[in-house]
Amino acid sequence: MKQIFEITDKETMNQILDNAEYGTLALCHNNQPYSLAINFVRVENILYFHGSLKGKKIDILKGNPYASFSVVEAYSMIQSYFSSKDNLACPATQFFKSVIIDGKIEFVENYDEKVIALSKLMGKLQPEGKYKALSDEAYQKVINATGIFKLKIKDIRAKFKFGQHLNKDRFEMIIKHLEDRGEEIDIATIKLMKSLKG
Repeated sequence: MKQIFEITDKETMNQILDNAEYGTLALCHNNQPYSLAINFVRVENILYFHGSLKGKKIDILKGNPYASFSVVEAYSMIQSYFSSKDNLACPATQFFKSVIIDGKIEFVENYDEKVIALSKLMGKLQPEGKYKALSDEAYQKVINATGIFKLKIKDIRAKFKFGQHLNKDRFEMIIKHLEDRGEEIDIATIKLMKSLKG
């Protein structure tokens, strides 16, 4: 990773994780990769996931609990002509924020911890409420039948790509094109470009 793109501030990384609705969980078994999109929630220094107690994911985790998890927050697509006048495709790119976490998945067996994880997940995905608390006995059977997994955050890194490496002319050319296009995501992209440019 180019150092100019690297973000090390933990609070910034946590904000990305807390805002993301889902991420990609990457597993490996017998040198065969397997990845899946999955909802998650961060509780302090732990990511929680939920799912079935049977299936390919479970079989893999029982044999190899090591995992990599990533989230991406997409910003403006940068067309090639936004930063170059040479009619080549190469300059086309996507601006984004990303976080990658490596670690070991553990199965959550404790019922109270399951309730906490599911309550936090519901709070993230349905902040308006309008459901019975997960501590209600009505959920006991389904919670017992649901797999809850956790990934303790140990190795975490983040990358923000917003044209920090570009020279002044190309940087300003992109901003002009984004201003002209004027979509909401473009305005947010311009703000981040300016804040991250050293």
